[in-house]
Amino acid sequence: MDDPENLNIAIIGGGYAGMAAAVKLAARGIAVTVFESARQLGGRARGVEYQNLQLDNGQHLLLGCYQQTLKLIEQVGGNLTEDFLRLPLQLDLHGHFKLKSAHLPAPLHLFIALLRAQGINWTERYQAVRLMMHLRQIKFSLTQDMTAINFLNLEGQSPALIQKLWEPLCIAALNTPVRIASAQVLLNVLRDALNQTRADSDMLIPRINFSALFPERAAHYIKKRGAHVLTSCGVSALDVLNDGVKITTKRGQLFYSHVICATQATSAAKLLHPVSGLTRVLTQIDALTHQPIYTLYLQYPPFVTLPQPMLGLHQRMSQWLFDQGQISGKAGLIACVISAAGIHQNLSQDALANAVIDELAEEFGLIVRPRWFKVIAEKRATFACTANLLRPSQQTPLPRVLLAGDYTRGDYPATLEGAVQSGIMCAQLIGVTSAERYLQ
Repeated sequence: MDDPENLNIAIIGGGYAGMAAAVKLAARGIAVTVFESARQLGGRARGVEYQNLQLDNGQHLLLGCYQQTLKLIEQVGGNLTEDFLRLPLQLDLHGHFKLKSAHLPAPLHLFIALLRAQGINWTERYQAVRLMMHLRQIKFSLTQDMTAINFLNLEGQSPALIQKLWEPLCIAALNTPVRIASAQVLLNVLRDALNQTRADSDMLIPRINFSALFPERAAHYIKKRGAHVLTSCGVSALDVLNDGVKITTKRGQLFYSHVICATQATSAAKLLHPVSGLTRVLTQIDALTHQPIYTLYLQYPPFVTLPQPMLGLHQRMSQWLFDQGQISGKAGLIACVISAAGIHQNLSQDALANAVIDELAEEFGLIVRPRWFKVIAEKRATFACTANLLRPSQQTPLPRVLLAGDYTRGDYPATLEGAVQSGIMCAQLIGVTSAERYLQ
């Protein structure tokens, strides 16, 4: 392994993947410079300010099995008890389906929850338990990937069970409809969240915005160790040389031993297309398709609350509701999340807001209307996690160029944990010789 004193790493992108790599490298005493084109850190999981409130560009949550993300948050000074509202696994589609984790060791906590689930009959409960037992037997691994819907049909899951249990889980985890989603990636999430410890299935909803949760703390952490974080400073070009990488920014041309490209997939492709030797990698990136996530914030009067902090709706345009009054103390603020493609994309922001407001009025008898609303549409929020998808590796054919991001190769779909794991992998690869890479 190379001497850390001879390494000088440029990280392009200050989201969760880039900052995860930066923390791991800085902790090893390796020189790091982070280049972020936006004014703030966080990428697609960042804080935004509106109406004097600190919001997020999208309402996210973490699972207890997101161990690498949670460890990094603690490493840079976070407090998991204070930073999150931790809820036991629950899937509540208001008035139509309800499942809640039992206070038992895994996997009994899930089996009992399935047997007690409301909104499905005994046959469907048995079908769900039988599927989970079969997954344990095959170690959550398929000999050949297929779409999630084909897998669920082969496993004898009824249409009602798919609609009320497996499809909401698939949309929430993969942001991809069951008809095209990868069954294997869905099983990877089920394996880690539902099959190990009961705490792994817990849902962690941040009480603070996503920039403050990790990227801003990470920046403080790495600066104390001599690293540099440059915001509003994108990279327009890079040139890979025999002894390093030359990058072009508004500050001029700068030289580094390695570069980690930790931008979203489309930005990475644009930056890397002029670089020779990356044809296969770019073909894989260009083949990715994307799915949207819409988050609608509704500021009701402070007395308006939901029956619980997080609640789903069945067969509505609104999919998941988060009561920020119960989560972060922002009384009356409801966040509505609509994942994956759908008819909502054809509506204007006003029409979408009015449709959601009408749904909430019908579901909860809300007579009052919100004082204001804010629609945040991430039209390319995640890659579509489809069956048999070939994702690019973190290590490119050019030893000095690495890729980090939730779209790169890994067990997980486009999640914060997937992004963090990719950044950690890049940090581990830095300084490893070509021979050592081959052995890995």
